[in-house]
Amino acid sequence: MIIDIKVPALAESIAEAVLLDWKCQPGDAVATDEILIEIETDKVVLEVPAPEAGVLKEIVRKTGASVASEEVIARIDTEGVAAAPAATESENATESPPSEGEPGDLSPAVRKLVAEHDLDPEVIAGTGRGGRLTKGDVLAYLEESDREPAAPLAPPPPPEEPPVAPEPAPRTEERGVRLVPMTRIRARIAERLLEAQQNAAILTTFNEVDMQPVMALRARHKEEFEKVHGARLGFMSFFAKAAVQALKRFPVVNASIEGPNIAYHDYYDIGIAVGSPRGLVVPVLRDVDRLSFAAIEAKIAEFGEKAKKAQLTVDELSGGTFSISNGGIFGSLLSTPILNPPQSAILGMHKTQKRPMVEDDEIVIRPMMNLALSYDHRIIDGREAVQFLVTIKAALEDPGRMLLEL
Repeated sequence: MIIDIKVPALAESIAEAVLLDWKCQPGDAVATDEILIEIETDKVVLEVPAPEAGVLKEIVRKTGASVASEEVIARIDTEGVAAAPAATESENATESPPSEGEPGDLSPAVRKLVAEHDLDPEVIAGTGRGGRLTKGDVLAYLEESDREPAAPLAPPPPPEEPPVAPEPAPRTEERGVRLVPMTRIRARIAERLLEAQQNAAILTTFNEVDMQPVMALRARHKEEFEKVHGARLGFMSFFAKAAVQALKRFPVVNASIEGPNIAYHDYYDIGIAVGSPRGLVVPVLRDVDRLSFAAIEAKIAEFGEKAKKAQLTVDELSGGTFSISNGGIFGSLLSTPILNPPQSAILGMHKTQKRPMVEDDEIVIRPMMNLALSYDHRIIDGREAVQFLVTIKAALEDPGRMLLEL
């Protein structure tokens, strides 16, 4: 029976996708659920498995082709027989006699031996049929070369007048340029970032937060937290909860522009920027206000693993009313994050670094982090942006405020 292999159903926002490398060729046997090919969209990479075991009968669309949702890209014959594998070069070299040809023709075994010892086959006498070079000829040549004594060094020439330094030779080697097509994800990232810069009035406000209270709380409870919840207690859950508290106080930061209207969202779906081999992706934590610290940490860990394996789904990458980006994990001390359209704001976290601070007229050392809030000034005023960031700072410097919703 012939089975059509189709492109998985794509989201309405995804017009087309691109086929990456096929993992098997026509005539190859495939097992049930074996991955045949990966399909890259502008948001995610999808794997296409074989629905049943059989033989790949035909590849309809080649690597690199643009395809649409539900389009047929290959066919499997569930009753077919895989083609017999061709003999390898090494098998041909050992089992098949060398074919007759010109003296300069080399068998695979001779080519390999000549290449390994960097020899010129033209200087070796061939004893095979028609003067053909054999493996024995090469081995005999190597043995004879080992026995020959090294030629005596020639006496040094008499001293001459110091030569005049020649002009430096012009640089002849070429400096290479490699053109590599963007992946669809990278192209989409570039498109969205440019769109954000061109279509929004982006402004950034900064503040700093003393991370000592959060670090002390985490140090006291992280081992018990992991035993009870099975998740590692990081810092992102604190920032996500603090962001929700600030978003409730300033709803316009959680809003977006839709034509002539402002769309206010009564839910809190926060995108968490995650690095992946194919570029930056922003999976979304849904209803963060209803999630516990443990649920947030577990979901972020899951996103990280899926991003590494390119297994994030379209649904996990869609939507979001606000985003958080942590450049601190790469060592960034300060940055101005770019909006993730159609969202109107994004919070930037940075590296925690000990700095001298003044408290009660005394200089003390505190672990400080710079915070940045980039926002769309078309709907968010500077006063709201600054107070939003101050609210996050207050929640982090006194974590009990988040529990008491102060």
